[in-house]
This record gives sequence, C-alpha cells and structure tokens, in this order.
Amino acid sequence: MGIAIALQLHAVEVANLRNGFSIRHQRHEVAGETTRLYMTAAPDSGYIDVSTAEIVGFESAPPDPREAASQTQELQDLQSIVNGASTRHQVDADFIASVIHAESANNPRAVSPKGAQGLMQLMPQTASQLGVKNSFDAAQNVDGGVRYLRELLLFYNNDMIKALAAYNAGPQRVQQYKGVPPYHETRAYVARVIKDYNRKKLAKRKSQVPPANRDSASKAVIAQAASDSVAGSE
Repeated sequence: MGIAIALQLHAVEVANLRNGFSIRHQRHEVAGETTRLYMTAAPDSGYIDVSTAEIVGFESAPPDPREAASQTQELQDLQSIVNGASTRHQVDADFIASVIHAESANNPRAVSPKGAQGLMQLMPQTASQLGVKNSFDAAQNVDGGVRYLRELLLFYNNDMIKALAAYNAGPQRVQQYKGVPPYHETRAYVARVIKDYNRKKLAKRKSQVPPANRDSASKAVIAQAASDSVAGSE
C-alpha cells in the first residue's frame, strides 16, 4: 500500500503542532497523511490520530514530575530494603547495591534470557533453595540474594572477586579455574560491580574530608581495581 511507518525509539516524546499546542505521548506511527500518537507503551494503548501536516516536529519530553516522584520513591524503598538486608546478613550495603545494579539495573521485574528473575537475578532453583517464594517481590529477592552472596563471601574468605565470579558463573566454575573463569560475561560482570562499588566508596570518602584534601582522598585505594583484581585472581 506504500504506507511508510516510523517508530520512535525513545521512551516519551512531545509532538509540537502548528497551532502552538503540544501533545505528550509514548510513541508514534506515521501512515501517510495521518500520524497516530500512542499514549502509553502498551501495544493496545489508547491513541490520538493527528494530521501529519499539522505536526511541526517531535522532541524528547521533559520528565513528568509524577513519574520522577514515583521513581524517587522506588529508589528510596530499594535503599531501605538493601539497608535491611545489609544489617541482617552483615554484607556491605554499597556492595549489595552494586550487585543489584549490575544484575538488573534496579528493575524488580527483570528476567534474563536464561530465566533469572528479579533484582538480584535469582534462578528459580536457587530461589527455591533460599526460600524465596516470589522472586519478583523486591524484599524477598534481595534478602535471598544477599544470603547467598554472604555464603559465597564466607566460603571465599571475603574475596569479593571470587564471590562475584561464583555468583555469576557458579562456584563450580571458580573451583575449576581456581579463580575467575575465562568467560567474557563473567569478567565483565565482576569488573562492572567492582567499578561501581569503588565509585560509591570513593564518593563517600571524598564527602567526608575537607575540600583541600579531596585530591589526596581520590587517590586512596578503596578496593583492588577491577581489571587488576580479575587478572590477579587467576
């Protein structure tokens, strides 16, 4: 039929109209003389049809204050969950937060191609062994994941590198290779967690010293650099 369809990839956008008004929407499709503006990301979401000629252009939408408030609340809730698990299981809260960020980007509904679920990406069998009944429940998922992480840290005498490698690839692989297994995914994962963890600790340390001494503080070694640690653990 010769209909050209353009799909916008960014999350939220604004259609600017010739009459000076604008319409905030999730995505749009252009079909000849008509442009359809979808109000949400759902496939069956409501939409508005607008004459293509009346649209001056599209741009990324500014943050919605309500969405920003919701995201802030979710982060605060997650921080509270992390702090609680940290206290119960004696695992550094920043370390937990870095693992969660690397595993799921803080998305409690995340599911990996292999079937790992939730914030700390627990496989169903592992979740069952840990007593986690609902991996998509943030509190249950984090508590179970942190308990497993503590077991690994104790087993490897608090060696973060080996514990992270075992969390990602399994303890049997760490034992097989006597350190971080030679898998790109695992090496990248370990480096990503350690880098984020170091960043958090460095930021806290710098905030606790006078401005005049912050350059010195930034040179302090908080944890072994990720690349060196991975290489040295083999």
